[in-house]
Amino acid sequence: MSALQILYEDGEALVIDKPGGLPIERPRKGGPSLEDHLEALKLGFQRPPVPVHRIDTDTSGCLLLARNPKTLRRFAMAFEERAVEKRYLGILDGEPAKDEGTIALSLSKISSAEKGWRMIPAKKGKPSVTHWRVVARQAGRALLEFRPETGRTHQIRVHAASGLGVPLLGDPVYGMGPKTTGAAPRTMLHAAALVVPRPGKTPVEATAPLPADFAALGFADG
Repeated sequence: MSALQILYEDGEALVIDKPGGLPIERPRKGGPSLEDHLEALKLGFQRPPVPVHRIDTDTSGCLLLARNPKTLRRFAMAFEERAVEKRYLGILDGEPAKDEGTIALSLSKISSAEKGWRMIPAKKGKPSVTHWRVVARQAGRALLEFRPETGRTHQIRVHAASGLGVPLLGDPVYGMGPKTTGAAPRTMLHAAALVVPRPGKTPVEATAPLPADFAALGFADG
């Protein structure tokens, strides 16, 4: 089990660079998860750190961990109040017509026996807003920067597929599934940066380098 890269560290917080494919919680069928690493991430502290938020198993990049219950509550509140700045990078399985814009699509969760659960745009769903811009275009695909205002489950994935009309490359739920997955090892989404404000203290700031599987598809950050 290789050690996870630490992007930020102080007495209250850790930000790690979560690898794509590593689930935060242990899957029902078993297998590796972030839980395997929490003991090693104590780094001299009494308690193992606790994830403050969730990013999808396939998504790589910045994940904030709190080192004690008090800071866990404070950081969780910052996410709830939309005070956290989040920057994602994603590779689309195609190119958008414009170079930038804002997607506002409310989202609801549905489930069925044959397809399991997924998020869909729905007028009565929870309001969801994502700002986006094209960083680069390459070989019929595009690297986009996403700045979500809200933090709904699968928000960027659904906003790309339904708001832009172009899903993320490799997305098995909202994209073409196995047809495109051969071109990508996973859903190509990366949590590139995180800024978490702290009253009376310097904010928690972290940037996760672009992963190798993004570079392998010919893209660089900026």
